[in-house]
Amino acid sequence: MGNDYNFKGGKLITDWRPEIDEFWKGGGKKVATRNLWISIPSLLLAFAVWMVWSAVIVRLPEIGFDFDGGQLFWLAALPGLSGATLRIFYSFMVPIFGGRRWTAISTLSLLIPALWMGFAVQNPDTPFMIFAIIALLCGFGGGNFASSMSNISFFYPKAEQGTALGLNAGLGNLGVSVMQFVVPMIILVAAFGSLGGDPQVSASGQLFYLQNAGFIWVPFILLFSALAWFGMNDIATAKASFKDQSVIFKRKHNWIMCILYMATFGSFIGFSAAFPMLIKNSFPAIDALKFAFLGPLVGALFRPLGGWISDKTSGAKVTFWNYIVMVLAVLAVMYFLPSETNEGSFVGYFISFMVLFITTGIGNGSTFTMIPVIFRTFHERLEPEKAGTEPLFIEIRKESAAVVGFTSAIAAYGAFFVPKMFGSGLGIDGTFIALIVFYILCIVLTWWYYSRANAEIPC
Repeated sequence: MGNDYNFKGGKLITDWRPEIDEFWKGGGKKVATRNLWISIPSLLLAFAVWMVWSAVIVRLPEIGFDFDGGQLFWLAALPGLSGATLRIFYSFMVPIFGGRRWTAISTLSLLIPALWMGFAVQNPDTPFMIFAIIALLCGFGGGNFASSMSNISFFYPKAEQGTALGLNAGLGNLGVSVMQFVVPMIILVAAFGSLGGDPQVSASGQLFYLQNAGFIWVPFILLFSALAWFGMNDIATAKASFKDQSVIFKRKHNWIMCILYMATFGSFIGFSAAFPMLIKNSFPAIDALKFAFLGPLVGALFRPLGGWISDKTSGAKVTFWNYIVMVLAVLAVMYFLPSETNEGSFVGYFISFMVLFITTGIGNGSTFTMIPVIFRTFHERLEPEKAGTEPLFIEIRKESAAVVGFTSAIAAYGAFFVPKMFGSGLGIDGTFIALIVFYILCIVLTWWYYSRANAEIPC
């Protein structure tokens, strides 16, 4: 049956109809799966490079860089600022350039910050401004998420998008945890021999190869850029100009989903960037890098579960109850923090934060499951005479993909604002209180528009 469709006629697929069961089982699913499993490690690398400063900044003072706490939080936050801004543009790139081309190009672009960081940390005279520029360039990794999610959404039917997007995003998000696990170990050894450069010596005499935090990703970036170019596909029916896609800016539900996804993914990526410094500041006796990777790990692993449960039940209901647990988790984190009258509990703090990371992961999956359902319902109501037709499916996929990309762009600003809020006058307690208020707003929005009995668009 697959021979009836243009799966083998080159990298450009001209006939793509995943909503048709015969097409999907006759070869479409196999093609979609291949593209997904090249996309996932490419996205994992993007997240690793995007968030690499969260692990590096903890060691910079030890090897002679005289940066204060504010500057270190800036280095953790700047990739979030540039990554989120790039996502706005990247979210529209796949329909313009094609998913295969853009995945290969955007993955290859990660070489720039990875290599530059590796050389910069070897020179103790490197000024803060150079580090700030490299941190901004690490935003290339953040931008990749929007285009990657937009691309994968084109390949799957609505009934399987939650799971597929959850796998792509969840296993891609693992890049943060992989990086926070690998970097503390790889900087202790001469992994590249004389090619990697000389070690840095701390005040205590310990040797560090901090350049490896950048260099370790280079061979993998080259490998998966090539795999994306030669192994992925472009879909002809996914083509659309920016003007065609810009209709989403007129859609109310695009902006509502931006807010909802900001609370889940914005929290996940913001906490991931800030977590090592938060542990170090609140519990100085604890080696932050021994534990920090576990937060992004559980958040990433639970994202596919959030998508899968939502596919089987209701994305809106999962999202609604998830926000409630997020509020409770933040309150628990605050309860276990040290204060003037309480020495705090790292164990209680850490467990509460793990619950918070888990809920950000589940919410990431459930909110993205809502988007295709919302826009399918919206278009079927808008054009009832086209309901169930392939032209409407194509229109829905294009608009849903643009919304997926754009909401991820807005949410990524959490990678900038959350670390900056913790490092600002708000302090740790003030930041957590502000987040609780925001989560409560999301509870109300989810209930009113999507999860209550007479919601505008039940999903």
